[in-house]
Amino acid sequence: MYCHHMDRFVSGCSSSGKSSLLAELGRRGYAFVEEPSRRIVKEELELGGSALPWMDRAAFARRCIALALSDLRAARRQKGKWVFFDRGLIDASVALEHLTGEPTSVALRRSHRFYRRVFLAPPWPEIYVLDRERRHSLETALIEYSRLLESYPSLGYETIILPKVGVAERADFILNTLAE
Repeated sequence: MYCHHMDRFVSGCSSSGKSSLLAELGRRGYAFVEEPSRRIVKEELELGGSALPWMDRAAFARRCIALALSDLRAARRQKGKWVFFDRGLIDASVALEHLTGEPTSVALRRSHRFYRRVFLAPPWPEIYVLDRERRHSLETALIEYSRLLESYPSLGYETIILPKVGVAERADFILNTLAE
């Protein structure tokens, strides 16, 4: 999860409980931004597009980057308030770099810095489900998680692994960690 106020993030693989956590933070009065990839997949499926992770992963990653940059611009208008992001810019850039070799994440290190701590949601097989928008296997999600676990520190971020506890306890963990 990424967050804004200098921007905060929560990241991690699919079905790791990020969206439920962000909804809980929203109930507590914090702003949050939904995951770009889910929004893009819905739109591409409705329009019959091909920028989908199972059709054209590089085009999909580029769309995620563009949408995440737009989300970031919108979040920065909420000056002085925490805004939490469900994945987004860094995750998409790491994916594009992995797919194409384009050094996108290094450019982000300079131009789009976020808060130094990133909350990473570990794989949670007990809640992993496939659906219309999520068609990749748990194994693929685990590989992606490992890549993110390496990438964030290499970009100068401290990763904080979220405990596998209830939603309210996870929200408390994040807010207590940020209060330190």
